[in-house]
Amino acid sequence: MAAPNSRTGHVTVGQISREGPRFATSFPPTRQLGENFNMPLRLDIKRKLSARSDRVKCVDLHPTEPWMLAALYNGNVHVWNVESQQLIKSFECCDLPVRASKFVPRKNWVVAGCDDMQVRVFNYNTLERVHIFEAHSDYVRSIAVHPTQPYLLTSSDDMLIKCWDWDKKWACIQVFEGHTHYVMQIVINPKDNNQFASASLDRTVKVWQLGSSAPNFTLEGHEKGVNCIDYYHGGDKPYLVSGADDRLVKIWDYQNKTCVQTLEGHAQNISSVSFHPDLPIIITGSEDGTVRIWHASTYRLESTLNYGLERVWAIANMRGTNNVALGYDEGSILIKLGREEPAMSMDANGKIIWAKHSEVQQANLKAIGDTEIKDGERLPLAIKDMGSCEVYPQTIQHNPNGRFVVVCGDGEYIIYTAMALRNKSFGSAQEFVWAQDSNEYAVRENSTTVKLFKNFKEKKSFKPDFGAEGIFGGFLLGVKSANGLAFYDWENTDLVRRIEITPRHIFWSENGELVCITTDESFFILSYSAERVSNAMATNEGVTEDGVEDAFDVIGEIQEVVRTGLWVGDCFIYTNSVNRLNYYVGGEIVTISHLDRTMYLLGYIPKDNRLYLGDKELSVVSYSLLLSVLEYQTAVMRRDFDTADKVLPTIPKEQRTRVAHFLEKQGFKPQALVVTCDPEHKFELALQLGELNTAYELAQEAQHEQKWKQLAELATSKCQFSLAQECLHHAQDFGGLLLLATSSGNAGMVEKLAKSAETAGKNNVAFMSYLLQGKLEDCLELLIKTDRLPEAAFLARTYLPSQVSR
Repeated sequence: MAAPNSRTGHVTVGQISREGPRFATSFPPTRQLGENFNMPLRLDIKRKLSARSDRVKCVDLHPTEPWMLAALYNGNVHVWNVESQQLIKSFECCDLPVRASKFVPRKNWVVAGCDDMQVRVFNYNTLERVHIFEAHSDYVRSIAVHPTQPYLLTSSDDMLIKCWDWDKKWACIQVFEGHTHYVMQIVINPKDNNQFASASLDRTVKVWQLGSSAPNFTLEGHEKGVNCIDYYHGGDKPYLVSGADDRLVKIWDYQNKTCVQTLEGHAQNISSVSFHPDLPIIITGSEDGTVRIWHASTYRLESTLNYGLERVWAIANMRGTNNVALGYDEGSILIKLGREEPAMSMDANGKIIWAKHSEVQQANLKAIGDTEIKDGERLPLAIKDMGSCEVYPQTIQHNPNGRFVVVCGDGEYIIYTAMALRNKSFGSAQEFVWAQDSNEYAVRENSTTVKLFKNFKEKKSFKPDFGAEGIFGGFLLGVKSANGLAFYDWENTDLVRRIEITPRHIFWSENGELVCITTDESFFILSYSAERVSNAMATNEGVTEDGVEDAFDVIGEIQEVVRTGLWVGDCFIYTNSVNRLNYYVGGEIVTISHLDRTMYLLGYIPKDNRLYLGDKELSVVSYSLLLSVLEYQTAVMRRDFDTADKVLPTIPKEQRTRVAHFLEKQGFKPQALVVTCDPEHKFELALQLGELNTAYELAQEAQHEQKWKQLAELATSKCQFSLAQECLHHAQDFGGLLLLATSSGNAGMVEKLAKSAETAGKNNVAFMSYLLQGKLEDCLELLIKTDRLPEAAFLARTYLPSQVSR
């Protein structure tokens, strides 16, 4: 559908500047209508929860818990956990419909307005009813909670709006009169909390001020009753949106009191409207059963959703989350719109650029100075506004050398200089990727064509054999299709290798020798040989229709889902699906930190030895990660022990044991023994390597029975019997000593053992030692001393008859 025709003649569609800075600092000549400007807004829409129930008249979202509230026509209020998809709380209000209900998070409340004219307040933790009062003389239609004051606003079919103060025992502190029919909805202005708007079946929208009983002004233009309204959240437009029984949606400029646009398309009454607080969209719901998503700037219809649950009654969304709740005749649905991942990028020097809605901002890590940085704590960044971008940024990416930054969104890309955000180039693209060479990039215009550019000039356009569903930048150009993944070289777009895999992301190491390919279930680490590829291309040997067979070798597959990743040397650092920050090197996974929320990797700054991450709220945090450790591990992986030995002195003592464990896992135990600082680990390694002297020294320091036993076993296996004997004595292992003494035929040792065993109360060993030496009197004395008289009698009868009488 084209942009809806304006009912006021005011059209803003397509007036988007092309030359000069594309940020709203100046606007040179505009693109004309008819140019290819109106690319679709790329919004992924996923259904996260589908909850069948009685008719839902109102929905709400909790700001900190994963909860969706649904107010039902049967008199109940339900709270669903979105993540577990379970109904977790239910409040029985009355036998009549609940038309309005809201969370009051700061009080742990759910408030509900019903057709019995009462407002009920429940504590959602204890499920008890905190308060109930009669609010109106007719049905309660809408409730609005003041964001800072202890106020509740209610509107009703009695044509009144009332303000209640819960700190004053729910006193009604103001009544707003002026509408001449039911007041269907009230909404507080997010930019001015003392102002609110109301929609009424008297066909008007009125704007009010708290403290003033008369409306500030009235907006008229709908031909039938107005059911719903919402305010625009951004700072750049003083807009309201309204929906009515005339099946029209109107956008109002409440400063000029004019209708700036009318959206047509719904086939029945409009029941709910919403300006999304973060995304540039307007969401409308109608009794025709559809939810429509419109572009908030061009007013073009972007998407129509029909989940088959009959009429739509309610829409709720919230700043900081992409979740949208929808209420229907047959239940409620929660959908997720767009990307969770923030549009932010960091260059190698610590300059961060991000998009906050359409505003682009910059922060510099260098500006923090000598402030002490603690792992995982939010960094105190000074933020500089760069201007407003005319495409809605879905992604922002620095090029490899950090001189340029590309903004993508609405099917377009714009390349700016990173310092001053001057426009360098632009064009249409569903996707944009940089090559490893800083001046090359590629765009995917549609599902068949990929274009390559060098120095901002188009170099080549080609159609990959199996289509292009996605592209990936880096050392080679990756193209995803229904058939898998194909790698092409940037120079001639020759096919390098086709792999049967469905990738989510591809991360190349800086030297292009390693690549990580992530999928929905796992990630693969591959090594790439440019030399083998060029030789194969030159000789045509080992080249099939799937490219060069020896181009890649699989180093490892790890069953983990990678969210974001980057390479430092041969170490792949990544965040996973359970919010752990890990790195993978040489088959080993090391956890750097357990994150308390979803974070996205921005980059690593070697001279700071710190890793930087951002979250969707655009907070930046940092974690210490020693470059010397990563360099050492990289050198080990490359079998470059000269470099490793040079790096080792720079690794702090407390990190060396971790490095030693890594060496051990790689099979370099002698090196691990030298590096480790943990006596336990050192002892284990000494045993494994058969280093008797080292192990003996460590056992003497520890004086631990278990260590002496382990060392005795090793000494015995190496025929070092005197050492084994000493160790067994230290360990007080009399059984072991007996075995050693008898198997080596050492009579003196047996004699010594008999005395020490008797002293230590190890009577069995002492008895055996005396018997082996033929010392029968000593055997008899031992039995009598330990009160084993029957055995003593037997021994005497057999060996010492003269002692029987005793």
